[in-house]
Amino acid sequence: MPVNIFQGHSHHLAHADVNVVIDVIRAFTFAHYAFIKGTKEILLAETTDLAFQLKEEHPEYMLAGEINGLYIAGFDLDNSPVNLLETELAGKTLVQKTTNGVKAALNALNADHVFVTGFSNAKTTAEYIEKKYGAHQKIQIIASHPTGDEDLACAEFMKEIIENRDYKLAGDTALRIRKSEAAHKFFVDSRPEFKAGDIELCLDELSFNFVMKVNRKNNFPRIERVDL
Repeated sequence: MPVNIFQGHSHHLAHADVNVVIDVIRAFTFAHYAFIKGTKEILLAETTDLAFQLKEEHPEYMLAGEINGLYIAGFDLDNSPVNLLETELAGKTLVQKTTNGVKAALNALNADHVFVTGFSNAKTTAEYIEKKYGAHQKIQIIASHPTGDEDLACAEFMKEIIENRDYKLAGDTALRIRKSEAAHKFFVDSRPEFKAGDIELCLDELSFNFVMKVNRKNNFPRIERVDL
């Protein structure tokens, strides 16, 4: 069965066996590095008010995210993978609120299995889905940025792996991400709030052997690390 790609964060799609939500710059690249650094789980908050409510109920939680790419006042972390590298996260629960990726994931829950990824974990995630669900399953990939080429490029790369076990698009995908409109501001000297190093981390294909799966434990969507 062919893999279908949808672009944007507001789709309410028909039920699927597998939904994969992509946010390369930067939500699910951030999430990938957070799990590498030992994060326990990442709760997905639809609004900042809900994030702050969770923090009030659980002071040990750490709030992470952005609005229009920028730090949210009162949050513990922004959406920068570079900044994340300096943070102690072992055993921590994060609460993530972002403009595109989190919204798209919350709108993609109508599936038996929901995964999230950036480019850094795209190959591992696509291979896992191809092996476990690839035959005769309805698979949908959601490129969460409504207009950007970076998530769409990653979606097309994953589709080729799942359908054809074809990896030739990897180099083209990285180039499209670097040249995307979303990446441009990270290389502008007048925008110091955006770090060029974030894009380098977003482009780095990592070989850690796990995928990020959305679990609705206690009726609250959260990303969990699934070791392979």
